[in-house]
Amino acid sequence: MTTPALTGLSPNQGPTAGGTTVTLTGTNLGDVTTVRFGTTATAFTIMSPTQITATAPPGSEGSVQVTAGSSGGTSGGVAYYYVALPTLTAVSPGQGPMTGGTAVTLTGTNLSQVTTVRFGTVTAAFSVLSTTQINSVTPSAPAGSPGPAQVTVTSPGGTSGGVAYYYVALPTLTGVSPGQGPTAGGTTVTLTGTNLLNATNVRFGATAAAFSVLSATQITAISPPGSTGFAQITVITPGGTGGGAAFQYVALPTLTDLSPDQGPPTGGTTVTLTGTNLGDVTAVRFGTIATAFTIVSATQITATAPTGSAGAVQATVTSPGGTSAGLTYTRIALPGI
Repeated sequence: MTTPALTGLSPNQGPTAGGTTVTLTGTNLGDVTTVRFGTTATAFTIMSPTQITATAPPGSEGSVQVTAGSSGGTSGGVAYYYVALPTLTAVSPGQGPMTGGTAVTLTGTNLSQVTTVRFGTVTAAFSVLSTTQINSVTPSAPAGSPGPAQVTVTSPGGTSGGVAYYYVALPTLTGVSPGQGPTAGGTTVTLTGTNLLNATNVRFGATAAAFSVLSATQITAISPPGSTGFAQITVITPGGTGGGAAFQYVALPTLTDLSPDQGPPTGGTTVTLTGTNLGDVTAVRFGTIATAFTIVSATQITATAPTGSAGAVQATVTSPGGTSAGLTYTRIALPGI
């Protein structure tokens, strides 16, 4: 009888749990009676004088010599490597948009030989940094809807248990109230929409605003200073950046002239107020008393002077842009008889 010889193993590595089907290649294998991984004998099938298939038994991490024995003797050994099962302990960040594309770091053990990273059933691009860390990029949401996906890694040592990564829906804005305010900012605005939880930023145009998340459908924000006109409001969450609502910045109204600037305490005098940014005026006051008025143009309003005590009062106008500085209107007492 001739001594068997082994020249190769395929695959030459597998999990410590065993169970890998290994093809042994060599010569004089037709009469083999024993196959061992280290000192452990295992089940095998002779395929031909040059090939045997064997099932790797459980083993410890590291290499063992695989040998084949027959009545003619025992072959020299060929190395087979037992690889520890990879584990995952964390994924950071733990959430992102359904469209994918988020760079995440996976932390765990025995990651140096990882061959596949999956989010649910979808494979993802990755790079191994060390035995405890992998960088990956999230694919699109496997289920096509918001919710958790189990992240797993596979190596010759097997497939790890899963760590949850949460896919978050894109936020939307459907309403803003009030929809306008002064260019100086400071207006408390209620934003209505969907998927607003965990908002990290609210912007009016390019300017970040202070805000508070009330619910998945509502946020309050303080408008920052801005320029006259419309600013698009956007909300940023782990699900991405959403918008759909605009806020109008209104310039502060000014008054430059009253005509006439005096009248009787009994009121009733029609006064023409001249200034700028008067097209959106919502109130005209003589002192603290609001009065009826008509907007003629962006530079002119007519108002009816209300009844009041003799003396000077400040006439002001108010719009979403704020309240103007006052001009003096004087009530002159009628002469006595």
